[in-house]
Amino acid sequence: MIAIAITIMVLELRVPHGADWAALRPVVPVLLTYALGFVFLGTYWNNHHHMLHATDRINGKILWANLHLLFWLSLVPFVTRWVGESHFAPLPTAVYGGVLLLAAVAYLMLTIAILALHGPSSRLAKAVGRETKGKLSAALYVVAIPLAFVSPWIAIGIYVFVALFWLIPDRRIESTIR
Repeated sequence: MIAIAITIMVLELRVPHGADWAALRPVVPVLLTYALGFVFLGTYWNNHHHMLHATDRINGKILWANLHLLFWLSLVPFVTRWVGESHFAPLPTAVYGGVLLLAAVAYLMLTIAILALHGPSSRLAKAVGRETKGKLSAALYVVAIPLAFVSPWIAIGIYVFVALFWLIPDRRIESTIR
């Protein structure tokens, strides 16, 4: 599903009208938000894959928590395009942050559901630890959403910071599985 969301985002990109650098100017905001959305979806894809790879079993609660996460991730192409086409207007920028916040919360809920089934001594529990990055990301989204109405660029800066923060590899799950 995450690969489909990325595909939808790229298919929404429109080719500039013209063959010079000036023709790119109107689509720059859309390209920038596409890149940001791609990083977010790619990060979720990688972390989701690693977490489920470290999961020995699942139950109905985990399946619903996973579906909850996929719902919010499926909205990323919509809000990404809205922010880009609105040239970072306050409301779309805040809604973008809202979707990112709800995806982060859904990912934390999925993690909690998996850990509840596997127990505190499971290899996944050892790998995840306190999940500081996820909680910090959610807190930053909470700060950025209202700031989007003051300065959309500050909110976008926070979203970019979170994306860059997640580009730093977290090898806890990989090392625990080995």
